[in-house]
Amino acid sequence: MVQTRLGNSSDISGVLELQGQNLYKYLSDEELINGFVTTPFTKDQIEKIIEQKGLFVCLNEQGTVVAYVFAGSWDYFSQWEIFNVMTSRFPNLRFGNVPVTTANSFQYGPICIHKDYRGQGIINRIFEAMRLVFVEKYPISITFINKINAISERAHTQKLGWQIVDEFEYNDKTYIALAFDMTKSVMKKS
Repeated sequence: MVQTRLGNSSDISGVLELQGQNLYKYLSDEELINGFVTTPFTKDQIEKIIEQKGLFVCLNEQGTVVAYVFAGSWDYFSQWEIFNVMTSRFPNLRFGNVPVTTANSFQYGPICIHKDYRGQGIINRIFEAMRLVFVEKYPISITFINKINAISERAHTQKLGWQIVDEFEYNDKTYIALAFDMTKSVMKKS
């Protein structure tokens, strides 16, 4: 059984290791079909997101990080140009009847789950842990997925209920932007 919790400094090496195993630029074409993360984080950047209470992890029984998710303000994510491209599109973006702004939304992701732990409901558990913290401040969550990352798109739209709200080009790649209503739990009712 995995433990899901807010990340802390003891998780940094595990996050970096899992990130290294799943970064787009390190994977073969065959490996890419199983999903990947696009945005690399440094130790300093992880420390900053931990300070902002925006790192969530799942640990296995041995205490190894087997999943993580980042979440934070647009100010934090503005250090990567792709997020500035995303927010520049907000004046024309609506989620339902609500205009998307940097004040009423935040960036969710990346999320990464170790290949041996996929398909076990971890995406719902770690997302719900993050959602319960961030819903207190933001009604909308926004993320992007590289269009070739079909497994991530399916996981987010089918397992979590995200909705595609935009599509854009960046560095000769096509991305989809998705939105989520933070008031909705992703845990199955029993």
